Order: sequence, then C-alpha cells, then structure tokens
Amino acid sequence: MHNKSEQWSTPMPRTALLAAAVVAGLAAGAFGIAAASAHPNEAQSARPLTSNEVYQIYANRSWIWKEGAGFFAVKKREFSAWSREGGAPSYGIGRWFITSPGKLCFRAEWRAMDGSAPAVTCFSHREKDGVIYQKREPDGEWYAFRQMPARMSDEYAKLRHGDYVVTRVRRIEARLGNR
Repeated sequence: MHNKSEQWSTPMPRTALLAAAVVAGLAAGAFGIAAASAHPNEAQSARPLTSNEVYQIYANRSWIWKEGAGFFAVKKREFSAWSREGGAPSYGIGRWFITSPGKLCFRAEWRAMDGSAPAVTCFSHREKDGVIYQKREPDGEWYAFRQMPARMSDEYAKLRHGDYVVTRVRRIEARLGNR
C-alpha cells in the first residue's frame, strides 16, 4: 500500500490499521467491486489510457463504494472520501493525481476516532476494443471496469457526476473533532 518513503512515523494505532483496511478494500469486495477478473492476456495486451482519458473518467465525479465514497474534485485536484469500513466512521482528505501510463493515484490523510494515518492508493487503466480494464497497484488483478457495451453492473457505473462525499465527510469530521 505504501512506498518506502511513506512509512508510518509512529507505532501503528488502530486508525492506521483502519486506513490500511479502507485503502486495501478499494479494489476488493469491501467496496463493491463485483466484476470478475479479466483474462490477464486481454488486459496485458490492452493499451494504457492516456492521462486525458483517465482525467475524463474521474474529474468532478464521486466513486460510490459499498462502505463509502471518494470524490475527485478538479479544483486543486482535491480528493476527499469517507468510509464506514468495519462499522467505524473515517474520512480521508488529500489530492489525486495521474501518472503515466494510465494510472490514477490518490494520497490522503485518513482520520478516525483513535487518530490519523496517511495512505496512497493507485489504479492502472487499460483499454482494448472499447473495454476498460482496471487493477489496483501494485498487486491487484485486472478486471473489466467498463465493458462494451457498458452495463449497470460495471464498476464504472458507480462513478457519478458531482460531490456525494462532502456532507458525509463534514458529519464524520464534526463527530470526531480535530484528530
């Protein structure tokens, strides 16, 4: 989940474990990604999306998860998210960015009742014959993110225009106080 330069600076509190679980869940059933894994050769032979294509997918959209949501604001590339992973409310505030080829990342400071912890999460995107494949980096498995024709069951269908996050983040933030 973290690169070597982003290790925890203090002993890992339960919050850090929660943040790790939240971020780890992004490409697993915990956040509702139900798409079957793609055939590895299909995704591997697909072309990486351009930075502009990745931007168009996420800009000013909320990604609705099973136990939360994340918003990718265009303004200052702000990222905000909330989660109730494991029943405990938490929220993350940070930035999202695009790296080549076809990779979306977001870095956030996750806060919960017992403290805060940083986390970085990245997803790679590839396209072949109109199908967009996605996988969580570095160890996720490729799956069809948006099929052709698109289906309501696609993970892509969980991206909605607008901010479906800020109200919930503010509620959780008020409940937790300045942690």
